[in-house]
Amino acid sequence: MDDSTSLQKAAKWEGLGVAWDFETDPEFQAKLDWMDDFVRAKVEPLGMLGIHPYDVKNPRRNELVRPLQEEVRAKGLWACHLGPELGGQGFGQVKLGLMNEILGGASFAPIVFGCQAPDTGNAEIIAHYGTPEQKERYLQPLLANQIVSAFSMTEPQGGSDPTNFITHAELDGNHWKINGEKWFSTNGKWADFLIVMAVTDPDAPRHERMSMFIVPVDTPGVDILRNVGVYGQENGSESYIRYTDVRVPADHLLGEQGGAFAISQTRLGGGRVHHAMRTVGNCRRLLDAMSRRAVSRKTRTGTIADYQAVQMQIADSYIELEQFKLFVLKTAWKIDKHQNYRKVRKDIAAIKALMPKVYHDIAHRCIHIHGSLGVSNEMPFVGSLIGSMVMGIADGPTEVHKVTVAKQHLRQYRDVADPMFPDYSLLDRRARAREMYDPVEEIVEAAE
Repeated sequence: MDDSTSLQKAAKWEGLGVAWDFETDPEFQAKLDWMDDFVRAKVEPLGMLGIHPYDVKNPRRNELVRPLQEEVRAKGLWACHLGPELGGQGFGQVKLGLMNEILGGASFAPIVFGCQAPDTGNAEIIAHYGTPEQKERYLQPLLANQIVSAFSMTEPQGGSDPTNFITHAELDGNHWKINGEKWFSTNGKWADFLIVMAVTDPDAPRHERMSMFIVPVDTPGVDILRNVGVYGQENGSESYIRYTDVRVPADHLLGEQGGAFAISQTRLGGGRVHHAMRTVGNCRRLLDAMSRRAVSRKTRTGTIADYQAVQMQIADSYIELEQFKLFVLKTAWKIDKHQNYRKVRKDIAAIKALMPKVYHDIAHRCIHIHGSLGVSNEMPFVGSLIGSMVMGIADGPTEVHKVTVAKQHLRQYRDVADPMFPDYSLLDRRARAREMYDPVEEIVEAAE
């Protein structure tokens, strides 16, 4: 087990009790402190220049970003989610979670540190399932941020449920021919290649019908119909793509035919922890902003921080944020402990379901405390509110994750067959207590 943080030593038996420590070891804390200063001083300002982090063909973007990436590399903090064989540190989820808390809120931070979505998940797929040729052509330049990619999965009629997808691929000689439409393929406009999920075995069981393919974006038949923006964005990068007789070589299949669903699940577990911790970082900035506004906004009798209504909003935000952060880090610790996402599936789904609510509620309070300034386009808070709604949709809607939580939780009760009046009723409990300790007379006589 990686003991890089004291959190990861939690629940270690030491003879007299359980050790539980919430401090980060000094060596790694020093790295986090450097990251925090670096992101605030050098990386956050990049988001104010009107340049997109993923526009790797933009010379000005590269002129600004490349030196910062080199600073990160020199500190040994580049792409830390990757193993040493791919140029990373192979950090566990607790370390990565603490790092992502700092990266949240700065649009350029993930790309400066080599851990930007969806490239991280796509790189993980190619690293695990790609051929040597695929790794050389696509993985290495992707890891170096020389190119970016898109995950082309969601469909207009099927949402994010793969079992409803109709985009299909047929083997035609030594090529696959792909037809269909994909919706909200993030960063498709900047991508050099797409990872496309398509039905290849329509008669197979529902979760074995689809396969994944690497599709270069300049392949004939790939048509980006439009790039949609989240509300409030001037230039969208969520691509609506039509595939018309798109032919890719047979060796562009990723993994086994019919294995797309399983592959897609392996890329999402850790990513959801990272999204959650970046949300913690976003929420911490919102709490800081509302607190500063509360103590500085004057009223006739003092500041708005003197009013209990404002104090309640700040208290609720602090309490909810701390609870959420601890839940996320506990989930990360479980992943590091078990080294198996499926064993932590319930908690991963739970933090994904909780994330948009915490984010939404804190953003809403921040807007309210700022008044008219909060809803204006001079503040970023409405963007945070929309971002919370995106988090309730991306990587599966909240309702789907709640269903997963319930199903996983109820598995431990499969063998329960309570009668009409269950054995935890007060009548049954009293009867069992009397059976254990009555008759009192006999106990007294034995004592005499």
